[in-house]
Formats: sequence, C-alpha cells, structure tokens
Amino acid sequence: MPEDNKKIHLDRTLTSGQMQMIALGGTIGVGLFMGSTSTIKWTGPSVLLAYALVGMLLYVVMRALGEMIYLKPGTGSFADYATTYIHPVAGYLTKWSNIFQFIVVGISEVIAVTEYLKYWWPTLPGWSAGLAVIIILTLANLASAKAYGSLEFWFAMIKVVTIIVMIILGFGVILLGIGNGGHPVGFSNLWQHGGFFPGGVKGFFFSMSIIVGSYQGIELLGITAGEAANPKEAIVSSVKDIIWRILIFYVGAIFVIVTIYPWNQLANVGSPFVETFEKVGITGAAGIINFVVLTAAMSGANSGIYSASRMLFKLSIDHEAPQFFSRLSKKVVPNVAILAISVGILLGFVLNVILSLANKSAENLFVIVYSSSVLPGMVPWIVILISELKFRRENQDLLKDHPFKLPLFPLSNYVVLAALAVIVVFMFINPDTRISVTVGLVVLILIALSYPLTQRKKA
Repeated sequence: MPEDNKKIHLDRTLTSGQMQMIALGGTIGVGLFMGSTSTIKWTGPSVLLAYALVGMLLYVVMRALGEMIYLKPGTGSFADYATTYIHPVAGYLTKWSNIFQFIVVGISEVIAVTEYLKYWWPTLPGWSAGLAVIIILTLANLASAKAYGSLEFWFAMIKVVTIIVMIILGFGVILLGIGNGGHPVGFSNLWQHGGFFPGGVKGFFFSMSIIVGSYQGIELLGITAGEAANPKEAIVSSVKDIIWRILIFYVGAIFVIVTIYPWNQLANVGSPFVETFEKVGITGAAGIINFVVLTAAMSGANSGIYSASRMLFKLSIDHEAPQFFSRLSKKVVPNVAILAISVGILLGFVLNVILSLANKSAENLFVIVYSSSVLPGMVPWIVILISELKFRRENQDLLKDHPFKLPLFPLSNYVVLAALAVIVVFMFINPDTRISVTVGLVVLILIALSYPLTQRKKA
C-alpha cells in the first residue's frame, strides 16, 4: 500500500476551462490536420455527414457519462461504472484497454513530433528529439495536475485558434473569392465530382470506421473528474459545450476543405490547411501549420501520459496492478505511474527506431499497431452506455432532481450501441482496417484472459 494513506486521493485542481481544453485537445489531434484526406477519399463530400453523425453518437456517450459523473465523480469514473454496473471484468478490461490505447497513441505522437521537427532541422537525429519530447512531457505531468492542465490548455488553444482562422479564411475564399482573383469558389465542389455520395454506402461506413479513431480521447472528462475543482459544475459545463465545439471544428474545417478543393484532387493538394493559408496570401503557411501539427502531436502525447497514468493508478488502488503504482508524490500526482507510462512510450519509440533502421517496411507495421488502438479505444464508450442503463435503475431517487439527464433514454443508448457495432463490422470488412481491428480484438482477449490471474493474486 502507499506509504501515506492520507494522500490516496488526487488533488482537485483542474478548472472547467482546463477540462474542456483537455477533452478538446485530446480529440482534435494530428488526425484532423494530416489525416483528413484519407477519410475524404472513401466517401467524398459526404464525409461531412460522417463526421457529424459520429459526433452526435459521441454526444450521447458524453451525456450518459456526464449524468453518472454528476452524481459520482472520481478518477477513472467510467471504469468504476463498468465494475459496479456491468461486471468487475468489464472494469478491468476498460482500464487496461485505456492504458494500451494511450501508450500506443503516445508512441505515435512522439514519432510524429520527430518528423515535424525535421522541417526546421533536417539533420536532427530522430532519437534525440523523441527522447527530449518524452522527458519534457514527463516533467510537466510530474509537476502537478494543474501544470499538466495549463500545458494542455495552451496546446489545445493553438489548435483551436488555427482551425477558427482556417474556417474564416476558407469562407472568404468560398463566398468572396479572396485568394482566387476575386472569383468566389462557391459550393459546387460538393456535388460536381461524382455527386455528394461518390463512395456509396460502403465508402460512407468505411470513412466512419476511421473517423471514430479521430474522436478518441473525448472520454478524458471521465478521468479528469477526479481532479476537478468543482466536479458537478465543471462536468455539466464541459459536456454541454465540448461536443458542439468539436462538431464545429471538425465539420467546419472539413466543410471548408471539400468546398474549396474537389475531393478527388485532394491527394495532389498536400495539406489542405497549408494550401488554404497560402491561397489567401499568408507567407510561411507551411511553417505555421507545421508548428500547429507539432503542438497537436505534443498535446496527444501529453494527454496519453496523463490518461494512462491515472488508469494505472486506478488499477493499483483496486489491487489489480502492483501497489507501488498508487504512490503519490508531494505534488499529489501518481509519480510512479507517470514514470511507468513514460517508460512504456519510450520503449515503444526506441523499438520503432530500431525497426525503422532494420527494415524500411517497418513503418507499415507501426501503422497497423497504432490503428489497433481504435477498437480498445471504443471500449470506454460501450461500457459507459451499458453502465448507464443499470445506473438509472439503481439510482432512481437521486435522479428525480437531476439537471443533466440523458435525453431519449434508453432508446439513445441502444441506437448508439448498434451504430458502434455496425462501425466495427465495417472495420472487419474494409481490407485497410481489417488487420488493425483484429490486432485490437486480440489485445482485448488477452487482457480479459489475464483477469483471473489478478484475482488470484488479490485473493
């Protein structure tokens, strides 16, 4: 057990604004800036509807989570709900899948940072840049939850401001012809090149299977709740605002891209963000966007260390991981858990460097490993929706005056669960995601099989 039982609980130092930016920063990542063309290629302009639809599905998930956290806030809340309202093995699976997801995401983001730094320093060794990034983010997380929240706030702010400016400039091109010789681009690119649904139903669902990966991290509110200064107030404010902000940023940015550029020519455009800034005459656009995606990658790795360390802390508290992971520093942060997650990311990064030197095709292997985090990343959403069904039945008295109940319960739960199941099915159908989703499934099975071993140790 921890040496100081009085400090078994984390300090509540995160503000509502920081919580919103943490969730926003964890969700709006490199995938939007660099990966938007890959989702557009499956389904064309109708990718707008795909982003909006997945966003609405997750709004239901966040409302269900917010309803439960409002009454019972705590670190790793959704894992607690899985244990209490489904089965202890569900809570165990949720915690370890969350750790796996964010370690893999952290590795990929650190690798991305080393690539972006080459824009300014082409000869900079990737291993040294990656090591420096991991050390900086680890120190920020070790300092305090407040320091982490402040760093993530500014990381997210840079991304948000960039997207807002890009949307405003984009509408200037579309409606006023700014950067296009005074000739408005108009909206014809939304239907002129094969229609609004050129990829058909299959292409639409293929794009959704990739888009769900872009939204992963939105459930971070369920982890930060244990360190929120005013959890009830912060949760209501965060959940109400976060999903609409995400929809505006994602759908708004994608709308500008597919309206300005013919969707079937985006592969030749490079980064649509860079092109849009250059189109209106902003010099150094490539450098600006490179800086933004650099901070986006740093943000993703930062969120990964925070989230995974809190889940490891939670596992230790629940006697499902070694007890030293529940030790807290004088700053009241789980320092041993933070160091363990950082070491995990470092080992994955070093392994990637070695594989890249040994085999040029190792990059494809890493893409598969990274994509394998998508299915484990969906586990928290699924357990939130299922947990809330029983939560309602067992807390009817507390819910009478609840100001933040999930609308259309329980229909909304079942509809979203069915939609997530359909998305997973299409991930198996799509040859580009079949291997990664299979790897993710194998990881979940191995985690579930390890559960009896932890219970014997606990006994």
